[in-house]
Parts: sequence; structure tokens; C-alpha cells
Amino acid sequence: MSAPQITLTARHNPSVLDSRRGVVRLHPEVLDALGLREWDAVRLTGARVSAALAAPSDDTGVPGIVLLDDITMSNLGVAEGAELVITPAEVQAARTVTVSGSRLASASLSPSTLRLALIGKVLTVGDAVSLLPQDLTPVPGSDVSAVRGQLSRMIGMTWTNELLTVTATDPGGPVAVGPSTVVSWRDGARTGDTPAPARTGTTVVRTTQRVSTDDFIDAEIVEEESIEELAESVPPLADLAGAESAARKLSEWFDLAFHRPELLAKLGTSGRLGVLLSGPEGVGKSTLVRAVAKSENVRVVSLAAPSIAVLEPNAAAGRIGDAIGRATNGEGPAVLLITDIDALLPSNQPPPLATVVLDELQKALGRKDFALVATTAKAESVDPRLRGADLLDRELGLPLPDAKVRTELLRILLRDVPLEPGTDVGVLAEKTPGFVVADLVALRRDAALRAALRQRDVEEPRIAQQDLLDALATVRPISMSTSDTLATGGLTLDDVGDMTEVKQSLTEAVLWPLRYPDSFARLGVDPPRGVLLYGPPGGGKTYLVRALAGTGALNVFAVKGAELMDKWVGESERAVRELFRRAAEAAPSLIFLDEIDALAPRRGQSSDSGVSDRVVAALLTELDGVEPMREVVVLGATNRPELVDPALLRPGRLERLVYVPPPDAEARAAILRASSKNTPLASDVDLDEVASTLDRYSAADCAALIREAALTAMRESLEAAEVTAAHLAKARDAVRPSLDPAQLASLEAYAKNRAE
Repeated sequence: MSAPQITLTARHNPSVLDSRRGVVRLHPEVLDALGLREWDAVRLTGARVSAALAAPSDDTGVPGIVLLDDITMSNLGVAEGAELVITPAEVQAARTVTVSGSRLASASLSPSTLRLALIGKVLTVGDAVSLLPQDLTPVPGSDVSAVRGQLSRMIGMTWTNELLTVTATDPGGPVAVGPSTVVSWRDGARTGDTPAPARTGTTVVRTTQRVSTDDFIDAEIVEEESIEELAESVPPLADLAGAESAARKLSEWFDLAFHRPELLAKLGTSGRLGVLLSGPEGVGKSTLVRAVAKSENVRVVSLAAPSIAVLEPNAAAGRIGDAIGRATNGEGPAVLLITDIDALLPSNQPPPLATVVLDELQKALGRKDFALVATTAKAESVDPRLRGADLLDRELGLPLPDAKVRTELLRILLRDVPLEPGTDVGVLAEKTPGFVVADLVALRRDAALRAALRQRDVEEPRIAQQDLLDALATVRPISMSTSDTLATGGLTLDDVGDMTEVKQSLTEAVLWPLRYPDSFARLGVDPPRGVLLYGPPGGGKTYLVRALAGTGALNVFAVKGAELMDKWVGESERAVRELFRRAAEAAPSLIFLDEIDALAPRRGQSSDSGVSDRVVAALLTELDGVEPMREVVVLGATNRPELVDPALLRPGRLERLVYVPPPDAEARAAILRASSKNTPLASDVDLDEVASTLDRYSAADCAALIREAALTAMRESLEAAEVTAAHLAKARDAVRPSLDPAQLASLEAYAKNRAE
């Protein structure tokens, strides 16, 4: 007898409780229909096959919906609204499980601790899995709090963000990790192995060091790489697309400091070298340092600052001293590479350990054949003392890859991958704004999984361009990982009926600067920095922004005005600065400030202890401060433009004001047709005639009218197959026009005054 199955619609589960734990929520009726009990495993079939634990959702939920977290949706290769086939799953106890992970995770976590984090989870080969313990229904005998403590001490505060990939299981199929499962890192240690003895010289050194009275760390927090190891694991300088200038400068500094110190001495200076290397996360800062070190025959001793930051002060100081000693006592020149230095030496309330670290680094920089390079994604968040003349006195920055660089990076990443003839990486590069090297690697991996599912029995499988394009639905750029994004749903400006003048104004103000920067440079003018959309509520301002984002392939940061307001002094300004920083890292990007009148009201008229005034000042600083915005456009929306601070509306800021008028009869007809494209209408329905009678109906009202007419038909009969003119007429009794004549007159007068 075949197992029961049911098809449900996927929806993202917003619950923090279930986030990243591999749990799906099903309606109790669905659990009964499948013969499942709470916390049984289910098999999920989307673009690929995975398995998860099933738990009941709220009784008031919709039976036809399955709630999934973001990792499970990524494993299935689906987005919201996709259909999933769900069946009960047979889960076997795993004899062995092999996983791969980031350099930090594989170096910091012992296989035994890794097993504790995975106990109770259902795993399938090819799936991503987080380190968050399955503590919603803990396995008997497991100590979840102790596991969390160990993970935090070993990896640091970022342990909840780490993702592993299941590369092999025995037996195959969905398996569950238990206390006797042999868990191993791919090409690394496994449970039951005896730790390798420490080795010295120019090879990797693994140590076990006491960090508290109860816990041990067998993590490779300090790692030394010899020149031979660098040659095997690091790409050549020619493959560092987009970083050529930084690589050339760093290579020159290494050459002078290590190979020509006598030349510097003749010129009256020393060969000391301290560099702060900044750039967006995942852009390849550490790879750049290792590649340059390989070309200059320099050893690299690397130190993960987040892992050091969570240790006890004595243990952290010991690790730093150990790293410096390894770099200065070995054979030949060496560079100490400290990654994510802002975690160890933050600018905001630096720990007492910071003074000790700074002193140790300062002393080390006076030694021969030693250089210090620290990396960070937030240069402004680093302790200012680190950037002093006696420490990191030189700075380099890696930019976000533009379309041309992304094209070259994709060619490099895919040159050894079998591709279908005609694959155009240039098209993919245009559709990946804000992607860094790490994101493109993730895109390649997801495309390979999709190609493998299509060609399971093909002797010579190939990745098609469509596999790469489909992977964009599940791979999100690192720069957008902590941001709310505006879903475009495939909309473009061509899908927006009427509004010709509005669309042209938005195209000129937003898309032209991003598409044709050379034209602006040739004419010697700066592009507009911002646009204010204003009009009556329900007029389609947010819809226009979605269409604009879809047309320009932009990363959109959608912010409600009130979301940036905070009663604590300095927090609102910090939130504004952080918003613009993230947008710059994800460029080309659009910052959409909805209800901007709540965020930037006229100064001096609020009673919120000056919070609004300081936020306006922060916005003004970001819009036309000393550091110009590049490939970032700000778009505000409001239905009360007279309440927005006038300083924001002058040239150089939100200088283009675009009025979105209420829809006329022709526009209302287009809106009705768009809203009813999936609704079967009877032959007696004339949408043009209906539209002509809908005075003071907004775009939202027109869409609501179609919805209400369909519900009216369902109330008459759940078997209804079409919506008639009578249903539309009855729906008008429930959906009344929302546009206020007084507000319309005020907005039209404002628009007329701005035009004069």
C-alpha cells in the first residue's frame, strides 16, 4: 500500500521559535490525514527532496498551507506560494554523518560537540542545517543549555548564523543523528579520533587549551599556513577580479617590508607594516591577503577575532600571544592575519582586554620580518586606537563588485564547470546586484544541485543558464541577510497601466543614474539623489516602487518611517547610518522610506525630546554629506507632503517630487483588468463601463471591489464558476470610495504650487 500524500502551498514561517530548526508546521487535520503524530518526520518534495520534523500549527490556520523556515525552503529550492508534496518519511538511525562548513566552524568545533548540536534532527544529503539545537522537543538525556554554551564559547556570538552542508550519510535517505552516530567533518576529524599532536614550524598547529574550569576547546583558532599550503589552497592573483588595485598595493608593501628593508632604512624609515583591510562581508578580504602572501613567499598566521572575543581574558590573551610568537619565531617573514577585528576591538565600549591586545600588537610590529593585517566589514566600528600611527597606519578597501566584475568572477568560478552551450554569464551578472564572491559561490552550488536533480541518469550532466537563473530565487546576497526586502513578484514598469508621466519621471530619476552613469559624467552633472512620491492613500505608490525595483534589478531596502525611531539617545541616528551603510554595500540599491512624514517631520514642531529633529539631521547628512552616495537612490513616499521637513526637499536631497494622482476612468479600467486577470468574469461584465462610474475610488479600492465581488459569488454558491455584473453591483455596497475630496484638493494644490 502506497504512503498517503498531500499537496500544500508553502508559506514562510515568521515564528522565531521555529527559525532555522528544520521544523515544518502542518494543520492538525493534515497531520491526521497523513497518519502522523506530533514530531514525526515528513518527506517534502519541491524543486528537490528534503525531510523535516512535523509539528502542528494553530487550529485556526489554513489546512492547505505548510509553514517552513528559510533554511527548509532553501533546501527544497522553493519560494513562497510554491506547491509541495508531503508524505510520511521513514527515518533511520544514522551510523555515520559527514558535513562541511565554514572555515571558522570546521576549525572551532570538535566532532563530538557537532554531534550534540545535530542530535534529534532529520538530515538529508545536500541539505543545509544550522547549529541551533533541536530544543523544541529535546531528545531524552540531551542537555540543550550546555550545548548552546559550548557552541557560543567555541565559535562566538555568530554561532547561530553558521550553516553546515550534509555531504554524506550512512545509510542513505533521511537519517536521524543519535548518541552513537559517528559524525565527521569532510576531509577532517571524526568522533572517536584521538587529537593529533601539536606540530611546530611552518605547518598547522592544533592545540587543546583550557579556557574555563569546566570546558575545553579543541578548536583551531590559531592557524598557521606554510608557503606550500598557500600554493595549494589559494587562487593566483590573476583570479582576484575587482581587487587588482588593492592586491598590487599590498604586494608592494609586502615587498618593501620583507624583501627591501634596507631601502626603507636608507630613506629614513622602518619596515614596519600594519594594514587595515575593509570591505563588505564575503568580498574576499582574507583570500586577497593569502594570495598576495603566496606571491611574495610569506607565511600566514591567521586568527579569528570572533572566536577570541568570547574566551576568558586570560585565555584570549594567551591565544593572541601564541599567534604573535608563531609569526615571529618561525622561519622567514610572516604576516599575522586577524579577521573581523571589530569583534575583538569594537569602537563602542571596548573590553578591558582591548588595551592588552593593542599593547601586544604594538610590540610585535617592532620586530623584524613581521607584518599585521586586520580585516573588517565595518571600518567605522573598529577601536580608533587600532588605526593609530603606531599600529594599523595604512588602510585598503575592497569595493563591492559591479556588473563587469561580477561577469569576470562568474567566468572564473564557472570555467571548470560543465555548462550548456550558449550560457551567458553576463545576463546573470546583471541580475545579481549586491552579490559578492561568497554569494556567487553559493549561486553556483545551488545551480549545480538543480542541474543534478534534472540529470540524475545522465552520464555527462551540465549546468544550464536556467539553473543559474532559478538559483536566484533561493540565494540571497550576504549584504541583504539582515534586511527587510521588498518583494517585486516579477513586476516591471511595463505592468503598470497608465501613469505615463509618473513612470517616465521615476525612470529618469532612479534608473538612468544606475544604467547610464557615463552620460551623467560626460555632461558634468551629478544624478538626482532622491525622489519623493506623494499622492492620496491607496494610489499605488508602493506598487510603483515594486515595479521600479523589478525593472532595474535593484536591491530594495524597504523601511517604514516609524521603524527607525527610538527613544534612546543616538539609537535612531545609528539606525539611519546603518541603513545607508548596508545600502551602499548592496549597491545598486534603492532605499524606500514609506510614510516619510513620520520619519522626517518639520523640525521644531515635535514633542518627542528632539528624536525626530536628530533623525532629520542624520538623513540630511547621509544624503549630501562629505562622503557621496554611489549607486544608491533614496525614494520616499507620503500622502502628507506638507508635513515633511522642507530641508529634505531642496536640490541635492529629495529633489524630484512626483505626484501620483488618483486614477482616472482609463486607469481604473486597467486596474480592474489587472486585478481580475485570474478571476473568471461573466459575459455581462463591462469593466470599462464599471470603471467610468467609480469616481473617488483609489487603485486599492478597485482591487478590493474585484475581491469582494468574488466573495459575493462564493456566498451565493461555493460552486460558483464566474463573477457576474450583479455580483459587482452588490460588491459596491460593501466597498465604498476611500478618497477624500478635501485631501485630493489639498494634494492637487500642493502639486500645482510646486510646478509653478
